[in-house]
Amino acid sequence: MRRFVLKSILLVSILFVGVLIGMQKANDGIRDMKGYDEDGFGTPLTISEDETGNIEASLLGQEMGSASISEKKKKLEEMKSFNFFSEIGKSVAGAVKSIAEKTVELVSSLI
Repeated sequence: MRRFVLKSILLVSILFVGVLIGMQKANDGIRDMKGYDEDGFGTPLTISEDETGNIEASLLGQEMGSASISEKKKKLEEMKSFNFFSEIGKSVAGAVKSIAEKTVELVSSLI
């Protein structure tokens, strides 16, 4: 009986230490995912305009000029064109669903 209790206590202790290590790893992972150093929180977004009128932005420390901003804007506009195909897909799916439902109703009314 003593061996069983000792083994159980040892197992619970090992699992408890494992949980504590896992919590520490999760905390470190969250800090890495947020994108800041342990020294302090810096500003995540900085937007400035120089004398010539060019807008410069810095997002989480990465410099983004007006050229990269316009590229991202163009990419977003291209993504909106895919919504057209998404709507066509939704309408086709709705039509197939209604046909399947009517077929099932027809077969069930015959039985």
